[in-house]
Amino acid sequence: MFEQFRNTLKLEDDKWNEYMGYFNRIEVPAKTILLNENDVSKEMFFIEKGSIRVWFNNGDKNITFQFFFEYEAVGSIESFVKNMPSSTNIETIEPSVLWSIHKNDFNRILAEIKKIPRLRDMFIDKIFNRTFDYMNYFLSMIKNTPKERYLNLLKERPEIVKRVPQHYIASYLGVSTVHLSRIKATLYKDK
Repeated sequence: MFEQFRNTLKLEDDKWNEYMGYFNRIEVPAKTILLNENDVSKEMFFIEKGSIRVWFNNGDKNITFQFFFEYEAVGSIESFVKNMPSSTNIETIEPSVLWSIHKNDFNRILAEIKKIPRLRDMFIDKIFNRTFDYMNYFLSMIKNTPKERYLNLLKERPEIVKRVPQHYIASYLGVSTVHLSRIKATLYKDK
């Protein structure tokens, strides 16, 4: 799983082995809560296999606003970095194989990475990409119709449509499952 990172980072074997020793491989079933809303995040997860959703409670509804798949990292960054209660829940969608790292170990690695410009830039790039994803999601919720959001999802993130249950997709798009079914039926009819 980490070979692509190892090739990119080009670290010496002893340093690589030290970093890998900080990670724990875990296998969890579908619908496993990895972090509860209002808890302080102490772990970050890297997905070897499976899928994860990030969601929050809004009254009697839970609103999904992010999906993660193989080779992606997931965590409540704000909670993890600032030791504040998480505003989100993190839950597996499929049975998953994850690599977890505790905050203290992550901070040790981060402190070293900050001193290496190439690695620091890669890390900053990842943070910016996540910020852009959030921004695009929220802008889309404001300016696009549900049908446009679904079409964008089909184009930009087809793995979501293939692997995620419809009720989570509907929540992500800000519509009911009935409305999502109507959108799909209209698109099918228009073909």
